[in-house]
Amino acid sequence: MADQIQKVNYCYTLVPTRAGQGARILAELADAGINLDAFSGFPRGRGAQLDFVTTKMPALRRVAARNGWKLSRVKKAFLITGINQAGAVNKHVQKLAKARISITAAAAVCAGMGRYGMIMWVKPRDYARASRALGAK
Repeated sequence: MADQIQKVNYCYTLVPTRAGQGARILAELADAGINLDAFSGFPRGRGAQLDFVTTKMPALRRVAARNGWKLSRVKKAFLITGINQAGAVNKHVQKLAKARISITAAAAVCAGMGRYGMIMWVKPRDYARASRALGAK
């Protein structure tokens, strides 16, 4: 089975570096029935950035407004899933290298049962070219 490469939307919020910030936000999203296709959290400045990839962006914005979270504007990334094997991630990275497109950030994990998932970001100006190079849908 070929890898699936999806064009996805995401937004983020910035939170203070205090234990439980991510847990509190994720609990609110779960309670609202918002499924996340991907989630990423990492240090940024004196706090942390939490990225949310979902097909339910309007619902995410409603929950954020209700809780006073400031969300970024909607941005774009790629979500890739497929069979976990040697070189699985490399083939996509090589496609972008061949097209002379730099990757801003990427994270990949084994999803169990022989599968993997990866989220990849490129600069907004490179998104359309990257989409063509990857064959994203």
